[in-house]
Amino acid sequence: MDTLLNALSSDQEQMKAWRHHMHRHPELAFDEHGTAHYIAELLRGWGYEVSEGIGRTGVVARMRCGDGTKSIGLRADTDALAVQEMIDSDHKSTVEGRSHTCGHDGHSAMLLGAARYLARTRAFNGTVNLIFQPAEEIMGGAVAMIEDGLFERFPMDAVFGMHNMPGLERGKLYFTAGPIMAAVDNWEIVLTGKGSHGSMPEKSIDPVVAGASLVMALQTIVSRNVGAKDSAVVSVGAFLAGDAGNVIPQTATLRLSIRSSAPETRKLVLDKVKSITAAQALSFGVSYEIREGAPGAVLVNEPDQTVECAEVARARLGEDQVVMPGPTFMGSEDFAYYAQRKPGTYCFIGNGDTPMVHHPMYDFDDRNLPIGAAYWVAVTEHFLE
Repeated sequence: MDTLLNALSSDQEQMKAWRHHMHRHPELAFDEHGTAHYIAELLRGWGYEVSEGIGRTGVVARMRCGDGTKSIGLRADTDALAVQEMIDSDHKSTVEGRSHTCGHDGHSAMLLGAARYLARTRAFNGTVNLIFQPAEEIMGGAVAMIEDGLFERFPMDAVFGMHNMPGLERGKLYFTAGPIMAAVDNWEIVLTGKGSHGSMPEKSIDPVVAGASLVMALQTIVSRNVGAKDSAVVSVGAFLAGDAGNVIPQTATLRLSIRSSAPETRKLVLDKVKSITAAQALSFGVSYEIREGAPGAVLVNEPDQTVECAEVARARLGEDQVVMPGPTFMGSEDFAYYAQRKPGTYCFIGNGDTPMVHHPMYDFDDRNLPIGAAYWVAVTEHFLE
C-alpha cells in the first residue's frame, strides 16, 4: 500500500465539513440548486472547468492534464429524500421532512475530496470528468443528463460509480462483475368505480374492494410465475383511496415498485401486472388505467473493467480493503443508464452495522470519506496513466 490513503486521511476534516454542510441543507430531486451551486463554486476554486444545469440541476467538472487522449467519468449523486430524520447530531437536517438518509452527501463529499487532491497533484494524463448527478432517488437524473448531451459534450471512455451500503463491513470496497442491481419500474394503477354513501354499498362500484383484491393478486406474480433461480419483487407501496369512513370513493390508486434482475424476467413480470389488473378490474366492474414510469434497467458492471478496478484498489488501498465478488442487490440505481452506453463499474463501500439507507436513523459514516476519495484518485491515476 502506498501513501495515498494517508494523504487523503489528512483531508478528512475538510471532507466532513463539506458533507455536513450538504447534510444540513438537503434538497429533493431536481431541486438541488443550492447543493449544485455549493459544489460548483468549490470546483471552480480548484481550477476545474465547471458546467452547471446539465440535466436541469447536474454539475460536470472537467480537468485535462498532459497530452493523453483518454477520458473517464466519476459519478456522485446529490439529491436527498423526503424522510424526516431522527438522528441527533450537530449536522442534522435543517429542513423539515427532508434528509440525506441515503448518503448522497457522503458520495459527493468523497468525490470533492478526490477532486481537490487531483487538482493539487495532477498526476494523471488525460481528462477526468466529475459528474454530480441530481435525482437518483427517482431514477431520473442519469437519463436527464444523458438526454442533455452528457456524453457528447463530455466524451468519456468509461464511467465509474460508488454507493455506501449498511450491513457491509465499514470501509471495505466490494466489487462484482456483471449484473449487480435490479431494474426498477415504478408504475401507478388507477381503478375507477362509482362512489356512494357508506351505508349504501349496493349503489356503488367499490374501487377499494377491487384494489384490495388486486394487491393480493399481484403477490402471486413472483411466487407462482418467477422461477426460483431468478429474482423479482412486486411491492405495492401506496394505496390511496377516499378521505372518510362513511364514503365509498370514486377512485383508488395503487403505486407499485417492480424490480427484476434480468430482461426476460422483467418482461414476464410486467406482462403479468397488466393481465392481472385487467382481469381483476373486469371481475369487479371497475375501469383501470396503468401509468408506466420510465423503463427500468439492470445495472451491469463491465467484467474486465470491474476486475481491473478491484486490482487497483488492492494495490493502492491494501489487499484487505477489497472484497470480490461482493453481493448483488434487488435495489436499483440509475447509474445503469450510463453503463448501457459506456463501460461501467459500480462498487459499494461498507457503511458498517448501521440502519439501512432510507431509514430515519441512517447516517453516512464519516470515516469512509478518505477511503472513497482515495479510491477515486486511484481509479483516475490508473486509467489515465
